[in-house]
Amino acid sequence: MSEVQLIREAVDERRGPGAAAMFLRQLRKSPLGMMGAVLVVLMVVTAVFATWIVPNDPIKIMVGPRLAPPSLHFLLGTDQLGRDVFSRVVMGGRIALLVAFVSLGASLSAGLVLGLIAAFGPRWLDNLLLLVFDTIRSFPVIIFALAVVTLLGPSLASVIFVVAITSVPIYARVVRTQAHALRESEFITAERAMGAGIVRILAVHVLPNVIGPLLILVSMDVPLVITLEAGMSFLGMGVRPPTPDWGTILSDGYGYIHKTVWLVIAGGIPIVITTLGFTFLGEALRDIFDPKLRKDL
Repeated sequence: MSEVQLIREAVDERRGPGAAAMFLRQLRKSPLGMMGAVLVVLMVVTAVFATWIVPNDPIKIMVGPRLAPPSLHFLLGTDQLGRDVFSRVVMGGRIALLVAFVSLGASLSAGLVLGLIAAFGPRWLDNLLLLVFDTIRSFPVIIFALAVVTLLGPSLASVIFVVAITSVPIYARVVRTQAHALRESEFITAERAMGAGIVRILAVHVLPNVIGPLLILVSMDVPLVITLEAGMSFLGMGVRPPTPDWGTILSDGYGYIHKTVWLVIAGGIPIVITTLGFTFLGEALRDIFDPKLRKDL
């Protein structure tokens, strides 16, 4: 064996486990975090493969008897039109996660850019952006949703737009606060003295330090977005029938609750499971990314 190979092996041994292995090791130390991760993976896999999981067409009328209780053929019973509730719940998870991931992804990207501009831009631009953020946040979300639905009509795009617009100021303020604190730090001053450009400073030093808190915040906001989307659909401002949606299932169940409670239970259980999964995972991510809370390896 050559000397170069021996040196490489020694370097590999000292390098230790990678970032992914360390993350999984820390996650395994949190039982609630592992439970949250399992629930999140289960929800995502169910949404992705929903077409192959559902036993019946979720929008086909009179698949079975109307308002039937759970059975081996209809695991969650049927609704007032005889549609399979289990198939509608599974397909509704695809709508809920689509709204959450698309809207939060868009608001996270916009908030990241605007927050960095506010932190490293001129003072007048910082004040202007803060004024815009405060103006958007001053509107109640429901009132803003009513205005958007009145102009654009109830649809999936309207829900995504409402969530994205109302979430941008939250992420932008977090990024601005984190980046503004890093702006005056000694290592940033040293980088500038060595001639580093603003792009290198943002990409190499600022972005890795602000992305962790953002990921934690996003994981905590997923249940809020799903609840908001279900609430808008419950009020008739979200997706339109016959598209399967958790909020629509809850609305139908509320109308027929005097005859059966299974519709309300079927529409509420996935929201509860999703909320628990992303909340537990978000708390675990907080413990992992925060050095003060992270457990020793």
